[in-house]
Amino acid sequence: MSAFSAGLDVSKDGLDLATLGDGEAVVASRRFDNTPAGCRELVKFLAAVAVERIVLEATGGYERTAVAELAAAGLPVVVVNPRQVRDFAKALGLLAKTDRLDAEVLARFAQRIRPELRPLPDENALILRDLLARRAQLIEMRTMESNRLKQTHTEQVAVDLRASIAFLERRLRSLDDELDDRLRQSPVWQEKVDLLQTVPGVGPQTARTLVVELSELGACSRQAIAALAGLAPMNRDSGEFRGRRMIVGGRPSVRRALYMAALAASRHNPIIRLHYEKLRRAGKPFKVALVACMRKLLIILNAMLRNRSSWKKTAACT
Repeated sequence: MSAFSAGLDVSKDGLDLATLGDGEAVVASRRFDNTPAGCRELVKFLAAVAVERIVLEATGGYERTAVAELAAAGLPVVVVNPRQVRDFAKALGLLAKTDRLDAEVLARFAQRIRPELRPLPDENALILRDLLARRAQLIEMRTMESNRLKQTHTEQVAVDLRASIAFLERRLRSLDDELDDRLRQSPVWQEKVDLLQTVPGVGPQTARTLVVELSELGACSRQAIAALAGLAPMNRDSGEFRGRRMIVGGRPSVRRALYMAALAASRHNPIIRLHYEKLRRAGKPFKVALVACMRKLLIILNAMLRNRSSWKKTAACT
C-alpha cells in the first residue's frame, strides 16, 4: 500500500483534511470539528490510513489540541511556518484561499517538500512558552500605562494609572515566580538557565527565553544556531546588484531577548565590549555593531551549553 500525504487546515471551529496518494489527485477531503471529540475522530480516521506525513500550520494556538492528539497517537505530524506554505502556493499559482483548498495545498507541501519530522515540545514546554508570551504582554501594558502617566494632567487619572502599574508589577512578579518554579521542575532546564546566567549581560528573563524558545541551543553548530535565531547574515546579490548582508527570518522573541542582553554585555561583558568597540572603531553603525555582538554572544552561549561549561571557563579559553 502506498503512503499518503495529508494536509490539515486549522481554524477556530474546524479541521479540514486533504490526503494525497502518489499522484496529484486528492484522495479524500473531510472536515472535523476542532474540539477534543473532533480531534479524536480525526486521529481514528488517519490511524486507519498509511499516512507518511501530516502537515499543518502554526495558527497561534488553535492547532494545539489536534497536534497533541496526533502526536499522542504516534502519527507523523509536522507544524510548519504559514509563510512557507503561502510562498509554496504562490509558486504553484494557487492564489485562491478556502479552507478546503488550503488543506490541499498543505497536502501537496507535505508530498513535495517533505518537511523534516521533529520531536514536538512537551506540555510543560508549551505552558512555559505561553507564560513567556503573557509576560511580554504584561510588560507592554505596563509600558503603555507608564507613558500615559507621563502625559496625564489630571490627578484622578494619575492615581488610577499608578494603581494599574502597581497591579501589573505584582502580576509580573507572580509570573516570574511561576516561571522559576516550572523551570526548577526540570533539572536539565534549570542547569541550562544557571549556566547562561553566569554570563555578564544575561539575566533571568533572557536565560528563560533562550532555554524555552531556542531548545536547539547547545545542540547545533554556530552557523545553524545563528540562522535559527535570525542572526545569520544573508547575501542580497543578484546580477550586477551587490547589496548589504541582511538578517532575515528566525525567532523574534529570541532576538528581542538577545538584543537587551547584547546591549548590557556591550558595557559590562569584557569580551563583547571589546568586540563592540572594535566594530565601532572600524566605522560600523551602532545597530550593525550590536547585531554582530548579539550573534557573537549567541555563539558563546551555544558553546557553553554544548560543553556544559560556565562563563568563567569559557572566557578563559576565548
